[in-house]
Amino acid sequence: MKEQKSVVQKIADDAARATPDNVARQVRGLSDKAIAWIFISPTVILLLAINIFPLIWTVFLSFTNYKANRASRGYEFIGLRNYERILNDSDIWHTLQVTAHFLCWTMVLQTLLGFGLAWLINRHFRGHGFWTTVILLPMMLSPAVVGNFWTFLYQPQIGLFNYAVAFITGADPSSFQMIGDVNLAPWAIVIVDTWMWTPYVMLICLAGLRSIPDYIYEAAEVDRASKWRQFWSITLPMVLPFLMLAILFRGIENFKMFDLVVELTSGGPGSVTELASINLKREAFEKWRTGYSSAFAVILFVTVFGAANIYVKALNAVKRR
Repeated sequence: MKEQKSVVQKIADDAARATPDNVARQVRGLSDKAIAWIFISPTVILLLAINIFPLIWTVFLSFTNYKANRASRGYEFIGLRNYERILNDSDIWHTLQVTAHFLCWTMVLQTLLGFGLAWLINRHFRGHGFWTTVILLPMMLSPAVVGNFWTFLYQPQIGLFNYAVAFITGADPSSFQMIGDVNLAPWAIVIVDTWMWTPYVMLICLAGLRSIPDYIYEAAEVDRASKWRQFWSITLPMVLPFLMLAILFRGIENFKMFDLVVELTSGGPGSVTELASINLKREAFEKWRTGYSSAFAVILFVTVFGAANIYVKALNAVKRR
């Protein structure tokens, strides 16, 4: 009976001590850094589990000849043989060339058009808010929807795109096979991606333009600097970090572009639009060469990570100027 009373008394004493003031004193005993780690540690652990484990598993599989459809055969360690095959595979180099063509042209077009649109929108003409919203509509759509929409526009017989080109050039509309012609198909996916994501670049550039203080332009006008001089000496240098940031984001996204191209061409005709991501999917889930595709994925990851790291250093150098 006495033991039960002591237990009850202990619980009552603990409850009495667990007042808001006592809890606050205990929390105050922890440093801000410790409190921060208490709150963010579950999220950090979850993110590490989601990202680090698949990466380690992919690296492990890249050194084996494992095939997911024949899992019962287990794993056979083959060293760097998968990497040697990839580096000597002409099909892989072809897909990388296709990816480089797509990446370079989309970056050039989206940068020029996005900055130009931002420059126009920033002039605050009548109805600029409405037109800004209209221009942003393409990037709000799903890539699958955009792919199907442009597939219809590219149709030789009824596609509006062909009739527009025919009106400009005077040629027969049915002669344009944008997604069926070996020479035109790569440009077809470039046009669609540029149409969809130029507003994204415009939005970032517009933020950069509106971050420039007005008094800088006022001082330049006092010094009688021309508009062209103001653009090269004030506007472009101050917007350049925003522009480089937009190029970084779009470059990473376009390097792993998949769904939009699959809906448009599925990598065809032949393999002229088969990007690295599409080839990786076919190796992994159609040919079931899991170890081989894992090695290819590691190579792509190292390429993107290395290029992004160099680019970020250049971006930081520009910001410090």
